[in-house]
Amino acid sequence: MQITDVRVRKVAKEGKLKAVVSITLDGEFVVHDIKVIEGEKGLFIAMPSKKALDGEYRDIAHPINSGMRERIQSIILGKYEEV
Repeated sequence: MQITDVRVRKVAKEGKLKAVVSITLDGEFVVHDIKVIEGEKGLFIAMPSKKALDGEYRDIAHPINSGMRERIQSIILGKYEEV
C-alpha cells in the first residue's frame, strides 16, 4: 500500500493543533482529519476519531501495526515541514 497524496491544511490559531491532513492510499482511498499535534516531545499525528457514548474518543481509522503508523507519520510530518 502506497500513500499517493498528502494534503496539509495548517491551522492559523495558537495551540497544540498545528495542521489537519488528508492522505490518499493507492490513488483510491482517502483518510481525512488526521491531526498534526505539537506534544512535549515534538510533533506527532492523531488519527481521525469520534466521541463515543461513554465520553471517550475512539479512532475511526488507524494503522494496525506500529510500522505502518511510523511510515504514515514520517510521510505526513515530512510534508508538513515542506508546507
